[in-house]
Amino acid sequence: MKAGFIGLGNVGGKLAGSLLRNGNALRVHDLDPQLVAAFVARGAEDGGTPAAMMRDCDVVITCLPSPAASAAVMDEMLPEMGPGKIWMEMSTTDAEEVLRIGAEVAATGGVAVECPVSGGCHRAATGNISIFAGGPRSAVEAVMPLLKHLGRRILHTGELGTASKLKVMTNYLATVHLVALCEALTTMKAAGLDLATTYEAIRISSGTSFVHETESQLILSGSRDVNFTMDLIMKDIGLFQKLADTGGVPLEFSPMLIEIMADGQRRCGDRAQSDRIIERLEEATGLAIRADGFPMTLVDDEAEEEGYEILRTARPSTAAQ
Repeated sequence: MKAGFIGLGNVGGKLAGSLLRNGNALRVHDLDPQLVAAFVARGAEDGGTPAAMMRDCDVVITCLPSPAASAAVMDEMLPEMGPGKIWMEMSTTDAEEVLRIGAEVAATGGVAVECPVSGGCHRAATGNISIFAGGPRSAVEAVMPLLKHLGRRILHTGELGTASKLKVMTNYLATVHLVALCEALTTMKAAGLDLATTYEAIRISSGTSFVHETESQLILSGSRDVNFTMDLIMKDIGLFQKLADTGGVPLEFSPMLIEIMADGQRRCGDRAQSDRIIERLEEATGLAIRADGFPMTLVDDEAEEEGYEILRTARPSTAAQ
């Protein structure tokens, strides 16, 4: 299967690197020619334009920063699509937009699969990230060899659009955890607790989370560089709020979360690292939320292995008889 990858940024570059590292022949494209050149030096081919990528490849993967960017790339690729061609969308994007473009892809005889990832840039770099795959079962099976090199745990979520909805939900939850941890750490500091001890207390308790075990370390070290920016957070939680509005769900946390992150952007800059949201509370209290012994960067020390599909298991019904 001839594969192409468009979008070699913070996440895309790491995902494309996993394909290359695992022996997949790869053509690449990015608006930044230096990123393309770096991949060519590692053994990839310069794919030229998006249209040329789709013409020359069986499957083209996109991992781009916004729905608008994906739409622009797809406008170039659609004339080259047809039977046997597959578009894999790995961006975190709007489910409605995935469905719109997916219908255009289907009209050519091609197939669309959405494959957003979750787990952080450090796990994208090692091929240990999780992947949600939405689309026809036959299409997911066709790209499964690539998915097993891109990530560790792969969940087929259902039809096209389901993966994008679940991805923005997980990013919403991660942002809730991040803001809650900022409040918890600051409150413990104000109460006179040692923050290294506080970190361990959270880690071994019911209060822990993936976000705590990764991002809290970067907050405490002072790095505050999780390789994910506030503008991307705002895009994702905004998409989650859109889903709730469409479904008529009167959310309470979500609007507050959007305002908190918007305030963080006003203070730190639109593209500031998301972990810098702690600085709102540092400024308000005059406290430094830091502790010795924590890393400046996250490293995934789990050994890389071929990915596998997560199969949903039947659970006993709890419905009233």
